[in-house]
Amino acid sequence: MSANVIDRTPSAYSYPLLIKHLLRNPVRQFPDQEIVYGDFKRQTYRDLGDRVGRLASGLARLGVKPGDTVAVMDWDSHRYLECFFAVPMLGAVLHTVNIRLSPEQILYTINHAEDDVILVNTEFLPILEAIRDRIEPAKKLVLLDDTGQTPATSLDFSTDYETLLAGGDPAYPFPDFSEDTRATTFYTTGTTGSPKGVYFSHRQLVLHTFGVLSALMGSGQGRLNRDDVYLPLTPMFHVHAWGVPYVATTLGVKQVYPGRYVPEHLLRLIAREKATFSHCVPTILQLLLASPAVDEVDLSRWKVIIGGAALPQALARQARARGVDVFTAYGMSETCPILTLAQLKPHMSDWGEERQLDIRCKTGLPIPLVELRVVDEQMNDLPHDGKTPGEVVVRSPWLTQGYLKDPQNSERLWRGGYLHTGDIGVIDQEGYLKITDRLKDVIKTGGEWLSSLELEDLILKHPAAAETAVIGIPDATWGERPLALVVLKRAEAEASDEAAFRDWLKGFADKGIIPKWAVPDRVLFVEALPKTSVGKLDKKAMRRQYQQTVQLNWAGGESNSAQED
Repeated sequence: MSANVIDRTPSAYSYPLLIKHLLRNPVRQFPDQEIVYGDFKRQTYRDLGDRVGRLASGLARLGVKPGDTVAVMDWDSHRYLECFFAVPMLGAVLHTVNIRLSPEQILYTINHAEDDVILVNTEFLPILEAIRDRIEPAKKLVLLDDTGQTPATSLDFSTDYETLLAGGDPAYPFPDFSEDTRATTFYTTGTTGSPKGVYFSHRQLVLHTFGVLSALMGSGQGRLNRDDVYLPLTPMFHVHAWGVPYVATTLGVKQVYPGRYVPEHLLRLIAREKATFSHCVPTILQLLLASPAVDEVDLSRWKVIIGGAALPQALARQARARGVDVFTAYGMSETCPILTLAQLKPHMSDWGEERQLDIRCKTGLPIPLVELRVVDEQMNDLPHDGKTPGEVVVRSPWLTQGYLKDPQNSERLWRGGYLHTGDIGVIDQEGYLKITDRLKDVIKTGGEWLSSLELEDLILKHPAAAETAVIGIPDATWGERPLALVVLKRAEAEASDEAAFRDWLKGFADKGIIPKWAVPDRVLFVEALPKTSVGKLDKKAMRRQYQQTVQLNWAGGESNSAQED
């Protein structure tokens, strides 16, 4: 043992980093602060502390013990927030079930996580009814309900949520245990095959909370402080709603949980509850700004972190026109998730709006305790010149230590002692990361890498483009060529054609913004773009859908690649 290891007094308390320690101070210091669940419920932090104890006590009476797994199938609600604390504070594991997966995928995750109890909202009973005979073994069920009516179901429930809490002990004594105890599990959907389970310990969640907190608090652009009102627009089943509910609770801010994501409902909540801080994927922001109801809401005090996909400059510009402090964050399911935030440095406050917009749309600066590198295939660091792309690899105390029951993919994830994100990016001289593509989505044409994200951003500058995705399609001559899929704005649909969009992109090539060979050979107009269960563009599905048909078109001689230029 090292001579420098501290001597620990036998009576000294070592203070393990446990989730329960995030809750104690805000409950005591801000007992009357509000927590709102849509149009259904208002409660205080005092109530939160009381109900967390009651929930844990009730689950213990149901037989939940340390090491057991409790699954939740619910909309974003006060109940979900209570589960974020009560379940891991028991020493049990919280499994946040992705309700947008297919029933077969949900069945897989329930069995793979070995859930012992499932808390399920009335609206998701048909899913459980369809798969209950294949759930191994039978689980205890707790009903979550907003209607006040007994649902018509053949499922056998042990109790309902409010009855469970009514008989619980608000002063339930939460034990100490190892801070490395697993606290949460959920499943990724961005890989091939079955969903992969990622997991996080108490220590990781506490450190992530304070890492994000240290990056967000303070003065200036993109900050979260105690006078803010927090409204998450990222599902709580997805990476703990990016971990920000833990941050908001630790700060003691007012919290508003919306339930279903309906644009008009969300805008009404923003106005009614005076929400000032949110986070979402670009699709949600786009839906809100496109809603007719947006003209009735003052968004000038609203700060919004965009993640899950690149923030197009056109969308950012639209948000900034309404006064929204919009900026990007970066991470992934495996990273808990936040690694970077695209906040402006103090000297950038004097920059013009367009120059600042470029920073807001970058992937951002690593937050404290994140070691982030851009490397080549031999793990050598690449220049921070904003031009040289490589894979993004990271180390941080809150990265998943592997995939649940999957040692082979876990080793692949952590090869070389760094977590491999699978993202391609560049770092500029200011230290800002910019993701230029997913490793699996990057288009390699004529031996050169082509960024689909850069092309998408340029297409979205076209006044007729509402959404777009660029994918690589196999080509006999160049290996791959880009295919652009575009959803048109309704008012512009009839007046737009493929040639106009290609000419639009050729204009950027003529200005030297992109090489001439980067202009897609084809632009297809589509009604909608496939998306994953968390609202990201599903390029894997697009490649399956369009690869054969577009190849046939090109085989007929329509390809007019300008690669030779």
